[in-house]
Amino acid sequence: MAVETRVYLVRHGIAEERSPAQTDETRALTPEGEKKTRKVAERLRSLNLHFDLILTSPLVRAQQTARILQDCELGKQVEIANELAPAGQLERWLDWLLGWQVEQPRANLAIVGHQPNLGDWAEQLVWGTVRGRLVVKKAGVIGITVPEAMNAIGNSELFWLTSPRLLL
Repeated sequence: MAVETRVYLVRHGIAEERSPAQTDETRALTPEGEKKTRKVAERLRSLNLHFDLILTSPLVRAQQTARILQDCELGKQVEIANELAPAGQLERWLDWLLGWQVEQPRANLAIVGHQPNLGDWAEQLVWGTVRGRLVVKKAGVIGITVPEAMNAIGNSELFWLTSPRLLL
């Protein structure tokens, strides 16, 4: 039996501007970012979406976005994954995914992360190479059907690409 996972790559909402007074890791969502992200999450819920797991970057703005998804009842479980930080590597995340797929065949997974990682990862999964063409807007979503992680690069299927504006 082939194992497929529907992966929803979700970019964090609008965050505080970069500042010498704080680290990138601690930048939080702005009030506007929280409001917009909540509206997107509510719209996703109205489409009957549900995630078996919400996996998030350890950065504050991504964790806040993941909690909003959870608060809107899109998924019960949130876990932090260092592989989703801006310096994370797709191959390490795919190793994790392969193990998770054994436990959760045919599951829906949300990963909350950052641009350009999410766009680059989507391109690698679908086309096998980074082309710099897919951009995930803040609070935007890309949906990809990922076969067994060991065969995912260049063999995944894009099924959803939307900006948050279309979900509001």
